[in-house]
Amino acid sequence: MTTATLERVPAAQTPEGPAPRSISLEFSSASEVHAGLEEAVAELIEVAAHDAACGILVTRLHPGRYTVALDESVPFGETYESFAA
Repeated sequence: MTTATLERVPAAQTPEGPAPRSISLEFSSASEVHAGLEEAVAELIEVAAHDAACGILVTRLHPGRYTVALDESVPFGETYESFAA
C-alpha cells in the first residue's frame, strides 16, 4: 500500500477537466518513492504524448517531497531529474 499524496496544480478548467501539467507528491517512507514517482511519470507521459512538445522533469524538493511536471526545457520523449537548491 502506498500513502503518496497526489496534489494537482490547478489549471484552466475545460468541460472535460484539464489534463494535469504538474503533480506534487509527498511520501512518508522511502519504500514508496519509486512506485509513486513511476505512477506520476506514467500519467504525465500520456499528457505529453498529445502535444509531443515537451518532456518530463522530476524534481526532489526535499526528502519525501517531489514534483513531476511537463517541462519545455526537456526534449519530448525524455525524463530528467533535478534537485531543488
